[in-house]
Formats: sequence, structure tokens, C-alpha cells
Amino acid sequence: MKDVILGLAGVGRIGVMHANNIAALNEVLNPQGIRVRLRLTDVAEEHARTVASGLGAEFLPSVQALLASGLDGLVIATGTGTHPELIKAGVDAGIPVFCEKPVALNVADALPVLDYIRDRNGVVQIGHQRRFDAGYLEARRAYQAGELGWIHSLRAVTCDMTPPPVEFLASSGGLFRDCSVHDFDILRWLTGREIVEVYAKGSNNGDPAIGEAGDVDTALAVVTFDDGTVGTVSATRYNGAGHDVRLEIQGSRGSLMVGLDDKTAMASAEAGIAFPAGKPHLTFAERFETAYRSEMEAFVDLILGRRENPCTPEDAVAASRVADAAQESLATGAPVKVTVSVGS
Repeated sequence: MKDVILGLAGVGRIGVMHANNIAALNEVLNPQGIRVRLRLTDVAEEHARTVASGLGAEFLPSVQALLASGLDGLVIATGTGTHPELIKAGVDAGIPVFCEKPVALNVADALPVLDYIRDRNGVVQIGHQRRFDAGYLEARRAYQAGELGWIHSLRAVTCDMTPPPVEFLASSGGLFRDCSVHDFDILRWLTGREIVEVYAKGSNNGDPAIGEAGDVDTALAVVTFDDGTVGTVSATRYNGAGHDVRLEIQGSRGSLMVGLDDKTAMASAEAGIAFPAGKPHLTFAERFETAYRSEMEAFVDLILGRRENPCTPEDAVAASRVADAAQESLATGAPVKVTVSVGS
């Protein structure tokens, strides 16, 4: 049995989810002769010890102690502001790194991190879990196979049921950077094309504190691709029907919608239509539960050299460029060109 030792920095909401998914990997990997062991740390020591105890993991008092313990890979689930230094620390330790998106708070802060990774031949996977969702994978396959023809319209939707704490929003970088960056990433990944212009508008009709923190609770961006195709990306913090993530792809030969199933947070106004009949997802963790597990399994495969990096830092920064442009457009009220840089 080969041991793969993962270190996890940060056991907040998403860190706990990753910890559980890492522990569950053994169900899949043990039959392959691989055993995953987890070590974790967090500044909230008592909470981290409790999480570790519940999963049979080992608690260590600091990231430095974690890295010194002999890891095969580092998983970063801390606040965005800490990502650059922790990525560098993992690269310096000579181990593959998984980091939740984004690489940094903005592109300007992320570019030196990209240089650091490249200069040291680091291996870093960024957490854009939608790339592992069955619906998005099927849509990409169908498009690449020519089943949809050429795309004339794309409509991406990400709706949270309730907003996160205002304290988080004050440091998140804005709705487009925090939320819609997933849509920008998946649009590039699915089409293989670059977004070259963004025009954004937003509103605040919910908690006034969100506006006071410098953010909006609802926004829409019109995006233009390098071949002239247009699309829309919309997001809100207040979708009372449930957590709603969808992508509509309309082509010259056919159309597909990702996220259209029995749990879609939508009702029909037409008579006699009972679909969808299921209970909608309430959170992103429910909506992408399987994708998050597959993402962590992919990271172990990356460590073992069994697959290529499924989401490079360059991929993530390219999506962040679009998010930065959307935030700028939101602030200025004007369309903003997206700088497309080779390799990032």
C-alpha cells in the first residue's frame, strides 16, 4: 500500500469540505493500492483539532510544521490574501500544490506568483471545480464533437440563495471576482476562446451593508469573445428559490443547458408542467458535491504523475483578468477591453 500524505492549510467552511473529501478518497484509492493520509492546520487551533480528531487526521500547529512533516502535496483553503505566500511555500518545499481560487486578490498580485512558480518548475492546481462537473464535461464534449454547430449565444448564471457575511464580502474583491470568476473560467474552458471585452452593470436591492462594503448583490456582464461571439454572465446573492448554477449553450445545430435537472431552482409558469419536481440545492457545496470530490482525486493523480494539471495557475489568472475587467466596467459604467497575455 502506497501512502500519499496531504497537508491541508485552513479548515473554514470550504476547508472542512476538502478535509472530508480527502478522507473519503480512500474508498476510491485503497482498491488501487493507495492510502491517503491527512495532516491539517488552522489558526483556529481548537476547531482544527476537532476536525482532525473527527477524521482521524493529524493536527499540526502551523503551516511551517505542516510543510516540515514530509508531505506529498499541500492543499490551500485559507483566505485569498494568504494564497500567494502559501503557494510559494509549497513550491519551495518541492511538492505539488492545490489552491482554492483565485491565485491572488487581483491579477496584478497574481502575476509575480506565476513567475515564481515557473522559475522553480512548480506544480500548482487551482480549484475551479466546475471543470469536473458532469454537465459541464458533457457540454464541452458535445461542442468539441461538433454536435452543437457553431455557438451563437452563451448564458451563464450563478445565483446564491443567501449572501455570505458582509465581513467576507468586504474583502472578497467584488461579486465578479468572488462568484462570476467561475463562469468566466468555464466559458474559456468550454469554448477554447478568449473573452476580449466586458460590459457590466449591477444593483443593490438587498442588505444595504453590501453596498456600503463596496459591492453589489446582483450583476450582469455582457462578454464578447475573440471570434465575435457574445454571451452573458449573471450573478446574485439573493436567489430565494435555491442555489442556481446553469449554462445555456445555443448553437447553429443544437442547444444544451447545464444544470437543468430535477433540482433546478426554477419553476415553470406553463399549465400542467410539474418539472422540476425535486428540492433545489441550497448551497454550492451541495450543487458541486461530486465535482469537488473528483477535483481532489485529480490532485492525487497529479501528485502521482497519472494525469496532466486540470487547471493551471495560468488558467485561473486568465479568468481573473476577465473578472477584474468586469469589476472595472461595473465601477466606470463603460465597456472594458480584456488584456490577453500569452501564458497567463
